[in-house]
Amino acid sequence: MNSTKIYLSTILNPQTDTKCDYYADGALVVKNDKIIKIGNALQIIKEYSGKKDVIYVDCMDSVMLPSFFDMHFHWVQDDVREMPKDNLLEWLKNYTWPYEAKFKNKAYAEKKAHEFFSRLIATGTLGGACYSSLHETALIEAFKHVVGDFVIGNVLMTMNSPDYLSETKTQAVNKVKKFSSKYKNRYAMTPRFAITTHMEVMQEGAKLAKKNKSFMQTHLSETKNEIDFVLSLFPGHKTYTDIYHKAKMLSAKTIMGHGIHLTKPELQLLAKTKTVIAHCPTSNAPLKEKGLGSGLFDFAQAEKMKVRWALGSDIGGGPYLSMFDVMRSFVDQNKKNKKATYVKALYRSTLAGAEVLEKGKLSGNLNVKKQANFILCPKPKGKLLDAESVLKALIHPYRKTRHEYDYLPTNVFYQGEQLL
Repeated sequence: MNSTKIYLSTILNPQTDTKCDYYADGALVVKNDKIIKIGNALQIIKEYSGKKDVIYVDCMDSVMLPSFFDMHFHWVQDDVREMPKDNLLEWLKNYTWPYEAKFKNKAYAEKKAHEFFSRLIATGTLGGACYSSLHETALIEAFKHVVGDFVIGNVLMTMNSPDYLSETKTQAVNKVKKFSSKYKNRYAMTPRFAITTHMEVMQEGAKLAKKNKSFMQTHLSETKNEIDFVLSLFPGHKTYTDIYHKAKMLSAKTIMGHGIHLTKPELQLLAKTKTVIAHCPTSNAPLKEKGLGSGLFDFAQAEKMKVRWALGSDIGGGPYLSMFDVMRSFVDQNKKNKKATYVKALYRSTLAGAEVLEKGKLSGNLNVKKQANFILCPKPKGKLLDAESVLKALIHPYRKTRHEYDYLPTNVFYQGEQLL
């Protein structure tokens, strides 16, 4: 008979944008890989008193949170995270694309996949939506090394791409056919963006994704010069979003990176089709904050229009892996909006992402019957009156040493198994 483990800790359990259950002296009861109870430590200890095969794990010097979902990142851009970013298209051309070309080599891809996904686990991210390079070997290595609830796709690049990082339309479609069939709902059909992908490739790819119940992901309206370039390539379309609509890509299983410069009709279309926006505050942040300076996503307007959204790091447009840094950036950049709380940021970094990936019944928070996917971080000092004050005390001290967020988790658990 497997033992029941009871973790004693301060616990934060996000439920919505405005609600996060807070247990100052909490207990999480885990049997096999599932959560069977969560609540006040004294009550749970009393309930389990005298029962056999119960192991208590004292984590009272820690804060427990659900593991993170990063809804937009490029694992093959890890080494260009802090390269100069004066201009998105120039940054891609000068740094990102030459680096991604290296992933054609299997040995290189395997080494990097092992390193990257080990580091990702250590940051507490165990779910999300990930971009690979266009190479088959890189995608296969990513699936081999990733741990958690991720969808991954190879970028499609059939036009306006360098010779060393291009493919034919037939090659691109064949890869979508192969991998969507193999990985099903773990795969994401991934045009890099409309600039690099022919309309017929996006259309055929969307058909295959829907047939195999795969996800779809791409970039949308990140910068104004990008939008101008896209519209020049697809004459007859009024908006960037309309191009993806014609490609039959908009759906409840589609994740659009950024979505900063969107018109009201575009937001209405995204809402109608239930398409998701992955908001990446650290990537869109000003250059002085190591971002691309793309602008600020108007989350309030998106919510008013009933557009679904979650948070992402956009590695390597974003400079750091940790979703703690993404949460901090979201709150800092939206200081004028009182609804931009740490509780909201936590929800959008956990349960909101899990629900997008159709994993909300299994993961995303610490509710009963869900998988025991959680992280432990050092418990901050001071008055911890509620979830907001705990998160602020945990996150605020590292605002000027942002790289330290990557090392904030002391322990990481996935399906009840300790990974860190």
